[in-house]
Order: sequence, then C-alpha cells, then structure tokens
Amino acid sequence: MSTVTITLIGKPGCHLCDDAREAIRSVIGDLPAGAPEVRVEELSILDDAELHERYVEDIPVVLVDGRQHTYWRVDQARLRTALLEEAR
Repeated sequence: MSTVTITLIGKPGCHLCDDAREAIRSVIGDLPAGAPEVRVEELSILDDAELHERYVEDIPVVLVDGRQHTYWRVDQARLRTALLEEAR
C-alpha cells in the first residue's frame, strides 16, 4: 500500500488554516478501504523565512506529496480525488 503525504502550511491563529485542517481530517476519515495511507504534516510560515516569503499571502496552502494542491480553501471532493489518484 502506498503512502501519501499532505502538508498543511499555515500559521497559528489562522481560522482558514483551522478550516483546512478539519477538511483534511474529514477527507482522510472518509477514504474507502484500500485507499493509500495518508500522513499529515503541518508547517508554520512563522518558523521558516522561505515559507513565509513564498506563502504569506496564500495560507493555508495544501501540498500533496510536495506539489501544491490548493490554497485558502480546501475542496474536499477535489482533495479526495487527488489522494486516490496518488495511490495509482
């Protein structure tokens, strides 16, 4: 079984980041049997100058296996599709 990594880039106190975190949890919780294992990591733009410079206007940013998937709002159906496609 494959593993997919979701990276949530945001910062503390960001309500859109909180919404994105919940959307990610919901999608992972609803994946069908046989779906890839999903690892979630969070990075803060406050801890990394390069991330801050690159994403300060776009947080939250969601990466799937290192590639930008979305920013600001997470479309759960789109994320689910991306995760299932990564498993192929």
